[in-house]
Amino acid sequence: MIASPDPDRRFTLSKAELVIFNRHVYELLVDLEILLDMAQLLGEENQRSFQALYTANQMVNMCDVTDPSTFPAARDLAAAIFSQRNGESQHTIHAMGHCHIDSAWLWPYEETIRKCARSWVTVVRLMECNPELTFACSQAQQFEWVRSWYPGLYAQIQDFVAKEQFIPVGGTWVEMDGNLPSGESMVRQFLQGQLFFQEQFGRICSEFWLPDTFGYSAQLPQLMRGCGIRRFLTQKLSWNLVNTFPHHTFFWEGIDGSRVLTHFPPGDSYGMHGRVEEMLKTVKNNKDKGRVNHSALLFGFGDGGGGPTQKMLDRMKRMSDTDGLPRVQISTPDRLFSVLEKESSQLCTWVGELFLELHNGTYTTQAQIKKGNRECERILHDVEVLSTLAVAQGGAFQYPASQLQRLWRLLLLNQFHDVLPGSCIQLVVEDALQYYTEIRRAGARLQEEAVQSLCRELLQPKAGSAESTLVLNTLPWERTEVISRTGPAGTETLALVTVPSMGYAIVREPLLPPQPVAVRKQEDGSIAMENGVIAVCLDMMGRLTSLRLGDSERESVPDGCYANQFALFDDVPLYWDAWDVMDYHLETRKPVTMLLKPLEITLAGGLRGSASFSLQIGKSSTLTQEIILDAACPYLRFLTQVEWKEAHKFLKVEFPVQVRSTNATYEIQFGHLQRPTHWNTSWDWARFEVWAHKWLDLSEHGFGVALLNDCKYGASAHGNILSLSLLRAPKSPDATADIAHHQFTYAVMPHLGSFQDAGVIQCAYNLNFPLHAVPASSAQCPAWSAFSVSSAAVVLETVKQAEDRPEAVVVRLYEAHGSTVVTWLQTSLPVKEAMLCDLLERPAAQGRLPLEQRGMRLSFTPFRVLSVLLVLRR
Repeated sequence: MIASPDPDRRFTLSKAELVIFNRHVYELLVDLEILLDMAQLLGEENQRSFQALYTANQMVNMCDVTDPSTFPAARDLAAAIFSQRNGESQHTIHAMGHCHIDSAWLWPYEETIRKCARSWVTVVRLMECNPELTFACSQAQQFEWVRSWYPGLYAQIQDFVAKEQFIPVGGTWVEMDGNLPSGESMVRQFLQGQLFFQEQFGRICSEFWLPDTFGYSAQLPQLMRGCGIRRFLTQKLSWNLVNTFPHHTFFWEGIDGSRVLTHFPPGDSYGMHGRVEEMLKTVKNNKDKGRVNHSALLFGFGDGGGGPTQKMLDRMKRMSDTDGLPRVQISTPDRLFSVLEKESSQLCTWVGELFLELHNGTYTTQAQIKKGNRECERILHDVEVLSTLAVAQGGAFQYPASQLQRLWRLLLLNQFHDVLPGSCIQLVVEDALQYYTEIRRAGARLQEEAVQSLCRELLQPKAGSAESTLVLNTLPWERTEVISRTGPAGTETLALVTVPSMGYAIVREPLLPPQPVAVRKQEDGSIAMENGVIAVCLDMMGRLTSLRLGDSERESVPDGCYANQFALFDDVPLYWDAWDVMDYHLETRKPVTMLLKPLEITLAGGLRGSASFSLQIGKSSTLTQEIILDAACPYLRFLTQVEWKEAHKFLKVEFPVQVRSTNATYEIQFGHLQRPTHWNTSWDWARFEVWAHKWLDLSEHGFGVALLNDCKYGASAHGNILSLSLLRAPKSPDATADIAHHQFTYAVMPHLGSFQDAGVIQCAYNLNFPLHAVPASSAQCPAWSAFSVSSAAVVLETVKQAEDRPEAVVVRLYEAHGSTVVTWLQTSLPVKEAMLCDLLERPAAQGRLPLEQRGMRLSFTPFRVLSVLLVLRR
């Protein structure tokens, strides 16, 4: 098992020697190493292997180790071999120095700062002696750390960037996880990264660089293209446990049809050492060598830093154009991709996600980090919406741009590919949770300031004597929901309210529900709840025995089955404990049936009905759940609290449903995709555990059931069983992983028609973005809406101030149904000019939008993301 470092480990120095470096001996040894590798690896059928072997033998015979004057003649023999040239058809390897530095993993963030300095100063010194050396370096955050802590070194790096030797790549703030960050978070990774590189080095990156992340979302190609990137490099799919990925150079097409040229270095590593074996593997392993004749080789010690060494360079100098070996040239990402683009006419296209068939446990490990990520994404969304509206209202309010940038950068840092996935040590987890606490605290303050400015005339000066409630909605559709508000005596009361899209309403007299929630206890101890939209029946263990739509006889739960069934699995991976869950864990399923407290009614109905129960899980863990049905709500919520103390166990909740479909649908960034519910092929069963964002759905024509959640990512749908992964308990590299109190909510939503027409997408947003209720004065005030969109297929995801234009607002929308649609964006903000822009907020050519009576007309194709720059009148 990979374990965290032992802080008490001690070393004893037993011997230290002073030595004199003998360059002649060193060069001779490198010559011999290359020749012997050629002899061993080129094979008996290749005459060059014999030529190398006999040359090495002659050199040994010629050398007298006691007489250095014999060395030059021996070296001349090697030089004769190395100077024999290849033919024109030989494969060319583009070698680039690299030093993959995990921003945190088996060490905390603060140690990474020192790793960057130590590694990069080594690279700079190498460049001084080897002007041909190039070094590809990703992660704007690491550049920012060195800029802040080592300004002298940073100045030297800037010089080598200008000489095009030290090459910033990737365009993102960190090398983030490729699955779990929201669509907007991924946009901000690129936005913060590219703006940093532009500001510091006068250029943005033209290739996305993510060699070590655990899978790649099918929305990434569109996001890359929107940020000025058309090229992508990774190698992680070489780690697939089941199927060998069929390409090394190909076009990758996302869910909207965007394509990027993609290259996997065929040596299947980002830490090569410049050896003959690696060069031969690069050619032999290359799945596309008949289509293109160039590939990348990244050399340098990585993960914990280190980078290239002189010996690696010296090996490759001998292989620059040696007959029998591929040509090796020190190159740059731009040179590689430029030649691949010229040769790309025969390349294949891979459509959809690049799913890594390994490390599926990272969708669930360290649940508190997953929850912190989802919550902080919501907080920053809401702060941006409310702050933008407060600025647009006029007055003295200043958009908190610098504070928001600081908070976003903390969130983006925590999305690093060993932090958000949970595959890091306890020290890192503590840092990450502290950053989430800071975002929550600062975000709450910024939100309060924005609301105070936006609604100042409406707010109650003295809390506690409120007669009305101001309710704010940060989502782009009207919502009618039950909220909890503070009454005059400080007591919490429920109210049914309607709030317009991206706006607010003053609530004095709450609405009466079209049908109150009815809760009944049956003779057998089961409890029935209904609200006119859905009707449910729960047994004493909180399991659903019936789930129906109110106006339909259609039953969602199959006969003899229980939904909301908890199941515990043994979870002992082969090696990567925090990373992996193996398919064989499915053979160890044990339903959780140990009842501690049977189901009892906790709220008797009206605006809200609820019932709660408690279970024992495993040997020492407990789960308490409150099952909640609100008036007019189309889904049933499960507010869950777990005291988790297990080791190598996996907790899931299962919903068998009376639906037949060969595919289930999962939300991803700015859209959704389908994955099979069967295991026909090895590609199908390798996806026994997958990821989703706020919802997954299983539908047949005319009917379906969706599962919604507020902070979970691991999921699966096999046959007719929808399953949500709740908690794991790995012991490495953090022995305390997930041993804590956990609170989370999920919901089940049966629906007629398609999930698109039934509003599953909007309901999942509603679950994740609660309405904000603030005590208000009793003043009369009409409801106010800042933005609305005419089509339910289009989601207005983001409203923020433009990065470099304080008088402008950026709004980001996406097509969520998978349809071609025209919609109208309406706003009550004082807009004087509107234009389309890219994700870096650069106006598009011919992108000006006419301001019409109905708003701005926007055209979408399936899953297209559009950003609009709105210039406001002051």
